[in-house]
Amino acid sequence: METLEFQSEARQLLQLMIHSIYSNKDTFLRELVSNASDALDKLRLESFRDKDMQVDVDDLHIVIESDPSARTLTVRDNGIGMTREDVVRLIGTIAKSGTAEFLKQLKEQQSSSSDLIGQFGIGFYSSFMVADKVTLVTRHPHAEKGVRWESTGESTYTIDDVDDAPQGTSVTLHLKPSDDEDRLPDYTEPAKIREIVKRYSDFITWPVRLGGEDINSRKALWARPSSEVTEEEYAEFYRHISHDWNAPLETIRMQAEGTFEYQALLFLPAQAPMDLFMRDGKRGVQLYVKRVFIMDDCAELMPEYLRFVKGVVDAADLSLNVSREILQQDRQIQLMRRRLVKKVLSSIKSLMGARPDDYLKLWGEVGAALKEGLLADADNRDAILEICSFASTHSDSLTTLTEYVSRMKEGQEHIYFMTGDSRVAVEQSPHLEALRAKGYEVLILTDPIDEMWVDSVPSFSEKPFQSVAKGQVDLETEEEKTAAAAKAAEFSDLLSWMGSALEDNVKEVRLSTRLTTSPACVVGDAHDITPTLEKMYKAMGQELPKIKRILELNPSHPLVEGLHKAFGAGERESLADTAELIYGLALLAEGGELADPSRFVKLVADRVQRTF
Repeated sequence: METLEFQSEARQLLQLMIHSIYSNKDTFLRELVSNASDALDKLRLESFRDKDMQVDVDDLHIVIESDPSARTLTVRDNGIGMTREDVVRLIGTIAKSGTAEFLKQLKEQQSSSSDLIGQFGIGFYSSFMVADKVTLVTRHPHAEKGVRWESTGESTYTIDDVDDAPQGTSVTLHLKPSDDEDRLPDYTEPAKIREIVKRYSDFITWPVRLGGEDINSRKALWARPSSEVTEEEYAEFYRHISHDWNAPLETIRMQAEGTFEYQALLFLPAQAPMDLFMRDGKRGVQLYVKRVFIMDDCAELMPEYLRFVKGVVDAADLSLNVSREILQQDRQIQLMRRRLVKKVLSSIKSLMGARPDDYLKLWGEVGAALKEGLLADADNRDAILEICSFASTHSDSLTTLTEYVSRMKEGQEHIYFMTGDSRVAVEQSPHLEALRAKGYEVLILTDPIDEMWVDSVPSFSEKPFQSVAKGQVDLETEEEKTAAAAKAAEFSDLLSWMGSALEDNVKEVRLSTRLTTSPACVVGDAHDITPTLEKMYKAMGQELPKIKRILELNPSHPLVEGLHKAFGAGERESLADTAELIYGLALLAEGGELADPSRFVKLVADRVQRTF
């Protein structure tokens, strides 16, 4: 026998499980039955793939046994089982990402709510809510010996070999005394066990047996008429497949008949999965063939930008030993994928119209992931744009593009936007001055993905997108254009001189049509990448050639007027520092970084000193 210590995060989690008061301790049995069901699914699948595996799959099942006198409850399956290495990796430590976030969230909320159980795939640990000691015995079909794992939920656990362990896994809970005040019922009572299984696990594919009797109906929810399924049954099924304790925000059913038949039961979450933006995050659609589980996390059925969608797809015409490589080539799978995607997007659009509050909740949770589809899924780009919402200068509320277009000024040809780190940074940018003064609405895009898609999506509803921080922004009347041309001719010598003086940093100096109160701003050419995107590339280790931008001057600002007057008087040499100061001020105004902050500070200090 070997005694080992829990990994530190696992130990913290166990203590929270044991010593916190949860609103519903019944969830532990749901988690154990769900784990057993997964083990049976995996064995059935491996038996198709590995013809040398000598296993009997004719009677795969889950058994629950209670012993009131010994105060024990055992959940046993004859599924895939685990090796010794599996036990140490999956139970002795917490291999799944998200544990640190789980602990942080509990501490920040100062909450002991069970709402967070299951979100991180930690269902086994919930056993310690109701047990003083947990004993697990398991054997993998390829292992000669079984493994016994045991712990009281303190700092250590023991692990030992077992010679005569049957294939599969049994988890025996040495139950705490029942306590009505602590809302801890007697989990050895058959009636209580039946109640929990019926409520949480009635839809499990495999038989759940108690006293030799099957106590779950085993009928797949997606195969039952929607009129016969309650919202609570849908919610429990969602919790089973997603390990999310919240009910789904929306349930989506599909059934295709004809040359290729399949059924789908999909869910939109009320809360984003914790691994939504993690590199090893999973997609949530499971593939079944004729009610037989084939694979979890089926990437071929749902694009990555819809990875928050959970559910099952049951196909009638695929082989049971289908592989991921075959799925990638299968024309019918690609057809299913296209139909599933269109159904999900149309469901979100319907949610937007019928239940706007729920739509905004969904958008707040997964909107950034959805916008990835604007880059990855050109075929559905228009449909994705229709369900996007953005902040704008129109109000504090989010707006859709359809709403934006409906408010466009007469003669306005472009949908104006600006990207930035935050709403405050964008609203304070000098690039918005003229647009705000003339009453033009500007979309405020602050998600990192916004920096990417705006250069790839040309238009919406035949209205081109236009960055207010790049290229020329045409806001002038013909009369204003004539006056601007005359002003440009008047300033031409100064602009040419400043372009030469600042040639290491800028590609051009010109007069601005987008400034009303600021002296200057820096803008990019129409096809240049933004400074924020440049930072993102550099953070990923990609070195880019230096991108020079354009310095625009406000000819009506006193500082620029004074510069022009001094330049005309022949004070060329002393004005070089002033030109550099104006460029630095323009960079700082947009939240940019100075190449040489210490030199800029010296220039400012010298200029202030001259005023005394």
